[in-house]
Amino acid sequence: MGMNENKTFLGHPRGLATLFFTEMWERTSFYGMRAILILFMTTPAAQQGLGLDTETSAAVYGLYTAAVYLLSLPGGWLADNLIGQRRAIWYGGVLIMIGHLILAIPGDPNIFFIGLGFVAAGTGFLKPNISSIVGDLYPEGGARRDAGFSMFYMGINLGSIIGQFIIPYLGEKVNWHYGFGFAAIGMFIGLVQFKLTQGSLGKIGLRPKALDEKKEEGFNKLALGLIIAIVLIIALQIAGYIDLTTATGLAEGLGVVIVLVAIVYFASVFADASLTADERKKSFVILLLFMGSAFFWAGFEQAGSTLNLFARDFTDRMIWGYEIPAGWLQNVNPVMIVVFAPIMGALWVKLATRQMNPSTPLKFGFGLILMATGFFAMVFAAKIVAAGAQAGMQWLVLTYFMHSIGELTLSPVGLSATTKLAPKKYYSQMMGIWFVGTALGNLVAGLFAGGFDENNVSSMPDLFMKVVFFGGITGLVFVLSSRIIRKWMGDVQ
Repeated sequence: MGMNENKTFLGHPRGLATLFFTEMWERTSFYGMRAILILFMTTPAAQQGLGLDTETSAAVYGLYTAAVYLLSLPGGWLADNLIGQRRAIWYGGVLIMIGHLILAIPGDPNIFFIGLGFVAAGTGFLKPNISSIVGDLYPEGGARRDAGFSMFYMGINLGSIIGQFIIPYLGEKVNWHYGFGFAAIGMFIGLVQFKLTQGSLGKIGLRPKALDEKKEEGFNKLALGLIIAIVLIIALQIAGYIDLTTATGLAEGLGVVIVLVAIVYFASVFADASLTADERKKSFVILLLFMGSAFFWAGFEQAGSTLNLFARDFTDRMIWGYEIPAGWLQNVNPVMIVVFAPIMGALWVKLATRQMNPSTPLKFGFGLILMATGFFAMVFAAKIVAAGAQAGMQWLVLTYFMHSIGELTLSPVGLSATTKLAPKKYYSQMMGIWFVGTALGNLVAGLFAGGFDENNVSSMPDLFMKVVFFGGITGLVFVLSSRIIRKWMGDVQ
């Protein structure tokens, strides 16, 4: 069945609908489970939780969320070179569903961690490849592609709303494992939908993109980065700088892996003699966006850890005599995304017609500054708690609002820019490396959350102020250097 160019989905290629709803249901499972993950781990065993301390739970949370995105790199490589993007999406969805089914089984914590591993591995297959297919729907590039990614992002957040409404209620109010079980149902629906409607994609994603002779080359690059990282981690363990017997030590070790894999990967790309000077400049821009993305997500992803714990332990959640689940507050973000995604997408298109569309690095700078501003609100909320009172929900609502606008300014634009800047032979791999940046941010977020001490509330204002400082400075650097970065992007808008 071929793709009918006359059929559209809200003015976009019909194939976007297939990807929109597949991603929507996958995100239903992912974000719904994420909303209860650290709450489940820190709940005492007598209340059916895992009974882990905050530092360990935050480290596990960071390890899991980082692994989800880190595995996007081999997932992109396998799709590029061996199985194609469509099969990668299907296999990934199956692994995710199996993982959630395992999480739904009450029992030993080791079983729980195995389930997390399945979800992470499956997402590594699905996430980079479904995003790169979105880019393939818009060979012309430009603002229309940016608008398409904004629409795709709306699907992500519709799924998030569904998942973060149903799963926290089931988990916090009924039974934790019922919540994990619903996550499996969400992924199952996504798989069925993808199977039934993938004909709208035509031939996109059916075959590997890279040439056969490049398969071994790509594998060797990935293997070299991992080997160097493993050797260094072992050396750090022997020298006593990290302790791999603890969750925090494992998280720190994974941080070393991520940084080194990124360094080796980009070095190998820059050393590729087959790339033109223009392609190298564009690849360097991807590196800069990678770094900016890591800083952004290190703050933004506090939502599922630090801010989620703040909502549970220090926020007045009573509405008309009913205490809402802590996880429900995280729905402020996806609701804002759903409301503002089409507005922002239309804005970029309108500004482009007037030759006023901000450049990608400028949008990155704005996104980082907005993230920092959101945490500035949390500084005031933390001061209220330090004074001995509970904070109102409006502080978290304001924080999530600022983060949502920042996300729309940075994330879909970054995804779109990566698809346009990446050399053809590294297309899906670069989508993978984009998510590795997200992995690094998630890992830092988890390690940062380990410093969240519910027994030392006086330290919380300073804790949040650190995020304001680093996010704000990074944002200003992008704003001030946006013109020169824009030149390196060449013909990419």
